Amino acid sequence: MKLYDFDGMFDLKLSEYIRKNPDRYTESEWEDLIPKFYESFGDTYIKSVGDTPNGFYSKLSDKELVSALSAHLKKNVPVSKFLRNAIERADAVELLTPLLDGGNAEKEYAVNLIGANDGVLKKYLSMLVSPDCGEELRNILSEILKEKADIVADEASDYYERGVERELMLEILARSVIRNDKIFDILIKEFKSNPEKVSANANLLARYGDERALKYLLEKIDEEDVSYLEYKELLLAIESLGGTYERERDFSDDPYYELLKCRDYPAKDIFVPSDKK
Repeated sequence: MKLYDFDGMFDLKLSEYIRKNPDRYTESEWEDLIPKFYESFGDTYIKSVGDTPNGFYSKLSDKELVSALSAHLKKNVPVSKFLRNAIERADAVELLTPLLDGGNAEKEYAVNLIGANDGVLKKYLSMLVSPDCGEELRNILSEILKEKADIVADEASDYYERGVERELMLEILARSVIRNDKIFDILIKEFKSNPEKVSANANLLARYGDERALKYLLEKIDEEDVSYLEYKELLLAIESLGGTYERERDFSDDPYYELLKCRDYPAKDIFVPSDKK
């Protein structure tokens, strides 16, 4: 199959157009127009191809589309949006799955095209804990697995117990919607055994949403050595689970309390988890 660098072709046409019309648009107008020009290019007839970019890919089978993607990546030919769109419209999850065992570029493209398909989530988890997993791919996989935490909860629990990527496994487990004693026990164990991570682990308990955690949160917030920052995170966790804590506390000697007071920061907003703002 012949590979076409449609993005390269578009860049040449765009450069020529800009050269002939240097003052036609402002810089901000060019930024708005270029994506529209690109979309139009997808339906532009190209003599050397004998078709438009969209037309060329519409004639390929699902298998040929995935083969084209793999060939583009292996030969460092840019993958156009037209090819990606064609694959997204196809029923190609099964065909894309072998690419998850390929190089980093193949893995990233495959994951982005497959998305959060239930059938590959356990494969995603094994990729996530691999030492070969790059940072960008790791971030993509993490977000998908957090959204589908219930499906991989058992495997994530096993990885946690084996000491594999424990912090990441905790983040995944805390997103589980189905109440599970094993997950609850893991989150409570972390909360009780890691005094250096009180705030982070309180946040995980709040995310998990099991009201049984209130007992442990209330016991912790009542300790005299709790810092102001920990106090705020614990208080938010307690309130998110439907509890209350009314004891007056004096944090006037806490350096973080003084810092926030002096700068007049909206303390409550600072400690709200980013996905709850």
